[in-house]
Amino acid sequence: MGIVKISDQMHENLRLASTALSRSINAQAEHWMRIGMLAEMYPDLDHSDLCRLLVQAGQGGSLDLGAISTMGTAAIRAGASAGARQ
Repeated sequence: MGIVKISDQMHENLRLASTALSRSINAQAEHWMRIGMLAEMYPDLDHSDLCRLLVQAGQGGSLDLGAISTMGTAAIRAGASAGARQ
């Protein structure tokens, strides 16, 4: 574990979002980092697809982004479109 320095304004944004979403400040920051990393890895997926991907990874017992990245874009898109149809 390490220390990440962020601006006072970003800390305030984290505090507000974490309160609204019933998460700790650290959990909210980790969520935003996961979404950001996935958005950079898969720029063609929208926010709901990325969240669906995180839920699928969580159901598999891991939120390891390395494991998610090995799924391949086709599998991710297939999972995203299957979720959209439900």
